[in-house]
Amino acid sequence: MPRLVLTVPEAAEALAISRSKLYELLASGDVASIRIDGSRRIPLTAWEEYVSRLLAERTAA
Repeated sequence: MPRLVLTVPEAAEALAISRSKLYELLASGDVASIRIDGSRRIPLTAWEEYVSRLLAERTAA
């Protein structure tokens, strides 16, 4: 079964960005996250939405 959520370090590595940059995206609301027993997790769907928005902004410019 594929994983539905990633930890912060896993998500940062998947997008090739730093953890601090990921925390900035989470704080600004650009990327959605959830908390499970105090641990922050990023759903894969949140990444897909974020990347889709970036691509849409780029093509609209």
